[in-house]
Amino acid sequence: MATAKKAAPAKRAPNAAFMKPMNISPELAAVIGATPIPRTEVTKKIWEYIKKNNLQDAANKRNINADDKLKVIFGKPQVTMFEMTKLISAHLS
Repeated sequence: MATAKKAAPAKRAPNAAFMKPMNISPELAAVIGATPIPRTEVTKKIWEYIKKNNLQDAANKRNINADDKLKVIFGKPQVTMFEMTKLISAHLS
């Protein structure tokens, strides 16, 4: 009796659209730098900035309290982490 070996699952390839370097608006460049980077890296750099400057709301960690630089990007003093990505995408091209 031969036992059939299961094929290892194929490694998931990253979506090319997510890996394409994006041009960054001057407002967003003030926070993360002007170098074109992929959308995924933009999100990582924004989170680094938020954590470094302690901008997560203490009572509700899902909310981000905008400082002066982020207010320009978000257009309001506080956003949820889910709104944040939508608002940031307006600054990418």
